[in-house]
Amino acid sequence: MKRILSIAIAALLAAAALTGCAETTAPTTAADGGKISVVATIFPPYDFTRAIAGDKADISMLLLPGAETHSFEPTPRDVLKIQNCDVFIYAGGESDDWVKGILDGVDTSKMKIITLMDCVEAVEEEVVEGMQGEEEAEEPTEGGEEEPEYDEHVWTSPRNAKLIAQKISDTLCQADAANAETYRANTMAYLAQLDELDATFQAVADNAARKTIVFGDRFPFRYFADAYGLDYFAAFPGCATETEASPATVKFLIDKINAENIPVIFHIEMSNEKMANTISEATGAKVLLLHACHNISQADFSSGKTYIDLMSANVDALKEALN
Repeated sequence: MKRILSIAIAALLAAAALTGCAETTAPTTAADGGKISVVATIFPPYDFTRAIAGDKADISMLLLPGAETHSFEPTPRDVLKIQNCDVFIYAGGESDDWVKGILDGVDTSKMKIITLMDCVEAVEEEVVEGMQGEEEAEEPTEGGEEEPEYDEHVWTSPRNAKLIAQKISDTLCQADAANAETYRANTMAYLAQLDELDATFQAVADNAARKTIVFGDRFPFRYFADAYGLDYFAAFPGCATETEASPATVKFLIDKINAENIPVIFHIEMSNEKMANTISEATGAKVLLLHACHNISQADFSSGKTYIDLMSANVDALKEALN
């Protein structure tokens, strides 16, 4: 598998070089006296950056709105964007295995790189009772032992989002000192919004009638659940590739909802909701979205929805689920 990935990356780099030859002008970066160029692989760091940088930076997101997050494959144009940017931001989890090969193949000497998982205390992916884990055999490491798989969805906790936003701010100030004062001022305002969001979630958890949430879907909210002392049950871990749960998993979730009179079954964004609807029909639980912000629909992206907007909508959904 690693050999196939290496071959694919080599082909991408070669294609990017050819694409670069076809470009009439090179991108303008901070080094040329233009705006600083920031490339983020996914929505959360893209949105954090635009809140901090405003119009002082050219910010782009590689993952197209509405696309499946865990099967992203970069194009030659994506490689060019990475190669020519001043700041590159990626999550760093299993979904980003392709990143290392790209970075190894381009000149990163003038590029600042942020890995979201390095901004926080990462935790291992967790398989809880009833959850259907990956059935594919893991590729053994050279020592014969499996490497721990860490949960990459670090931004789902507003407390982690603060740490990530601060790292982005510090990096922008280093890369573009001329606009550092603006970045710092915007960061202070943004961190205040995240503090307010955090306090709101904490109040919901503190005043809740129960502490358990159930997902008929993947569960990318490990950091969120840990932050607010919530227990959870779900069909799959957050980075699972499956979308169809076993009958045993579906039965377990149905029994759990019935036994504890849980009023809501959650699904995440970009889900077909099939499993959640099946569980709802069997239990009477209401189907609600809890948005993980890993990606955003084209409609929400076009309307300017932000991480704060999406997470604020989660407040009401969580309140209904816990009461």
